[in-house]
Amino acid sequence: MKIRKFALLASVLAVCLLLLTLQTRGYGATARDLLALVTTPVQAGVSRAHRAAFGVWDTYRDWKNVRAENYRLRDENQQLRVEALRVGETEDENRRLRHLLALQQRLPLTTLSGEIIARDWGGWIRALTVNRGRGDHVPRLTAVISPDGLIGRIVDVRPGASIIQVLTDPASTVGAHVVRTRTPGIVEGDARGTLRFKYMARDGAGIQVGDVLVTSGQGGLFPRGIPIGRVRAVDDRGPALFYYAALEPAVDFARVDEVLLVTGDTRHDLAAHFPTGG
Repeated sequence: MKIRKFALLASVLAVCLLLLTLQTRGYGATARDLLALVTTPVQAGVSRAHRAAFGVWDTYRDWKNVRAENYRLRDENQQLRVEALRVGETEDENRRLRHLLALQQRLPLTTLSGEIIARDWGGWIRALTVNRGRGDHVPRLTAVISPDGLIGRIVDVRPGASIIQVLTDPASTVGAHVVRTRTPGIVEGDARGTLRFKYMARDGAGIQVGDVLVTSGQGGLFPRGIPIGRVRAVDDRGPALFYYAALEPAVDFARVDEVLLVTGDTRHDLAAHFPTGG
């Protein structure tokens, strides 16, 4: 290593002495040309290395700026999406509450508004929990409705909440009739989480898919004329005593959030207050 350094130093000194000798003997131009011949490639290489180094640095700095900008834009986009979801949820909630309030104001009976705070999932919904209880003087078997139709009845009243048995519970039965044909019968919950309409064969002539069923009002538990569902299939059993029709519920129990509890006199016909009530 020391020999290489000494050889390099000796070479530089030799070149310097050669250039100095040429300049003192009147060969200045030749010396300058030789000097330029030696130094120009070195200067060009240094210049290229300098530009390359600054180019790499600028590229790295730009990359960092772009990455930071991408992070900022991604965070901003995420915040905007969250805000949009909040606005959408607020608008949906306001729309539901307006519909519920409009229904409450036009019904000719006393009602108490409530919010669904829990759902009993078991492959399908059999029960809902509403945030009204003993402190609100909610009696057992109170009918529960929504702007779309009948939900069910209160089966358990607790200090701060009540349990609603929805129509699809197999233990649920409601007196009903077909709006178009006036065919009476019973709407029952099914073990598969669906609804079916049980009626006598001689009264079932003419029942069709799409027919609307409403509460009959018999027994005084539910007001008359509340939509229950629509016929989606008819089970034709020939000469059997009873026929059955599969129903599509008027209310989506998985999505209902606000309800009305019918706390007053139920001896009213509400058909005119529901769009599908006939």
